[in-house]
Amino acid sequence: MFCNQCEQTSKGGACTTIGVCGKSPEVAGKQDELVAALIGLARAAEGKKPGKHADELVMEGLFATLTNVNFDPARFDEFNEIADKETTALGATQQYDPNALFKGDTDVVSLRSTLLFGLKGMAAYAWHAHVLGKDDTEVTGWFYKGLREIAKDHSVDEWLSLIMEFGQVNLKCMALLDEANTSTFGHPVPTKVSLKVEKGPFIVISGHDLLDLKQLLEQTEGKGINIYTHGEMLPAHAYPGLKKFSHLKGNFGTAWQNQQHELTDAPGAIVFTTNCMMLPKSSYRDNVFTSSIVGCPAVTHITEKDGEKDFSPVIKRALHLGGWKEDKQFTGINGGKEVTTGFARNTVMGVADTVIGAVKSGAIKHFFLVGGCDGAKTGRNYYTDFVKSTPANTAILTLACGKYRFNDLDIGQIGPLPRILDVGQCNDAYSAIQIAVALAGAFNCGVNDLPLTLVLSWYEQKAVCILLTLFSLNIKNIYLGPTLPAFLSPNVLKVLVEKFNIKPISTPEADLKAILG
Repeated sequence: MFCNQCEQTSKGGACTTIGVCGKSPEVAGKQDELVAALIGLARAAEGKKPGKHADELVMEGLFATLTNVNFDPARFDEFNEIADKETTALGATQQYDPNALFKGDTDVVSLRSTLLFGLKGMAAYAWHAHVLGKDDTEVTGWFYKGLREIAKDHSVDEWLSLIMEFGQVNLKCMALLDEANTSTFGHPVPTKVSLKVEKGPFIVISGHDLLDLKQLLEQTEGKGINIYTHGEMLPAHAYPGLKKFSHLKGNFGTAWQNQQHELTDAPGAIVFTTNCMMLPKSSYRDNVFTSSIVGCPAVTHITEKDGEKDFSPVIKRALHLGGWKEDKQFTGINGGKEVTTGFARNTVMGVADTVIGAVKSGAIKHFFLVGGCDGAKTGRNYYTDFVKSTPANTAILTLACGKYRFNDLDIGQIGPLPRILDVGQCNDAYSAIQIAVALAGAFNCGVNDLPLTLVLSWYEQKAVCILLTLFSLNIKNIYLGPTLPAFLSPNVLKVLVEKFNIKPISTPEADLKAILG
């Protein structure tokens, strides 16, 4: 086993006996075999039209290898069988050796890994767009191109050029997902979300798949079951097409890494639609269901037929458990009883005059984008302390599950706007980029010239692909933590520091002093 794709990798290097995430060596091996099989499929598809099933396999297969998505070896056997059939159908049988993925010159392995992990992240975004009926031939085609290039020899400059090209394609993919979400569910609007769980039967739904949530809401309507989001599903409350359901009540729990504690005694059914899932403890395993790409041994998987999923086993379990007999008031990490979301690009741009006026008057001196993934590793309290320490004349944009470190804080307002503006899921990074671009346009300058600093936390491969997109846009001076990626070799890191002035986080006090002077 060799896995160094996430931030919490063992001893800051690689997991070699068992994954810190709980992934077994067997599953790790099957994931590498699947990546190699997809490389073989991409080679076979060169100059041909592989077809819808092959396209879906590439997206699903790469998505399934993300951290905390699929722990089920049987599911990877199925993926590998399909990959072999699709490759054979294209007239090829030669496969790529999975052992070659992480062997070779240190810098080449580093660059190869960076592109591969970026592709994995983009596969998640592309799949979410695909299930909502949105595809782009350039994005889909680049999966095949990227997989083929991973198997080739390149100079360092050629690798860097490929990675920058990928970053631009991923931007197009994120725009595609934004269009898929907003055209299906409407543009998010600012929404306050309660952290109370009302008495009676309930279902907790986690992950990122908004279509799964919609189908669950439709199937539970009128059945006396309340629905609560968890983790990255929180921003769903802001979409008009979802918030119209009166039994979408609130948000349960905090960030993904706390789920084994928070779900232990919860008398409700739990659905994981995408990452980040942790292997459930025996105390609540029978209450857990998986959907879409997610897989876990001994956990019931919700199947799909003709685009519809049957959530009746989840509904049955929720009714059986019955929920709590009285309302339960939960809080965020900092004791808050509600959180606010829905400040996506459409909302922020709709009050652009207010924001621009606040900057010109001095009411807003600086913007911080404090967001990204959360995780269990020590050091992530940095982001809480950072936000708490920001001056009252600064605004904080945030997105992804990293916001759970501080999204229940009340740090005041600037005019009509709260100082903490939740843009949405990590899937909504396009919104944050568009806000930055719009601000730069309003002040007739580049993004790097704005009073804007990105302070990012990373954990898995979707964070990698977003970072590569930021690099492809030549966005500099990014603060990154809590640690730098283990798959970046010293020489590759040196190039990124020289080219983009990327900085590891230090302390909130020192970093704020450096940023604000």
